[in-house]
Amino acid sequence: MDQFENEQPVFKSSNLQILYEDNHLIAINKRPSDIVQGDKTGDTPLSELVKEYIRKKYNKPGEAYLGVPHRIDRPVSGVVLFARTSKALSRLNEMFRDKEVKKTYWAVVKNKPSPESGHLIHYLIKNEQKNMSRAYDKETAGALRSELDYKVLFSSDNYHLLEINPQTGRHHQIRVQLSAIGSPIKGDVKYGFRRGNEDASIHLHARRSEFIHPVSKEEIVIEAPPPDEVLWNYFLKNLKG
Repeated sequence: MDQFENEQPVFKSSNLQILYEDNHLIAINKRPSDIVQGDKTGDTPLSELVKEYIRKKYNKPGEAYLGVPHRIDRPVSGVVLFARTSKALSRLNEMFRDKEVKKTYWAVVKNKPSPESGHLIHYLIKNEQKNMSRAYDKETAGALRSELDYKVLFSSDNYHLLEINPQTGRHHQIRVQLSAIGSPIKGDVKYGFRRGNEDASIHLHARRSEFIHPVSKEEIVIEAPPPDEVLWNYFLKNLKG
């Protein structure tokens, strides 16, 4: 098994924290301010920064190939996996669709969920105009079943660190499901937290991705250190014990 769990990134290049890289894959620790792909803001997306890094490192003429098999929300940090070959992209697309990539997130909330661990099932409807999802407790016309497991890892006087394993991949799923049980994520004013973070981030971090390499078939575990920020640092320090 190949495992990449250092608390420091394997490589840092300008604005990139590279967690893993081989001929077929590259994994980046996304900052909360980054967008994975281009959008209406016109801001330079992470995908373009990675392409430029590959082009320069390997002296590639023209534009480097890069496939985007998944995305995480702009205010969220953590592991983002890219494909460096079309073969890897095709297989990764299948793996994400078939839920063969195990994803683990960390979230910081003010209101501790009760019980402290559990399995959540909601039915989500996306509002395209507001770019939000709404959670229902029962099956609703047009809603998609959404499931996740959560547990409290550590608590401070005011906040609680949760580990989350989503079983489905719905729009804003973790954010809206935690909000639905009265535990909105710190900084996530869209889903009920009372005030935003100064840097427009939310305290949701894609901590780990585990999967079978699409080409070599080795087991890969990629783990991303959370942002260098007071609350994240507090929880990380206490988890290390």
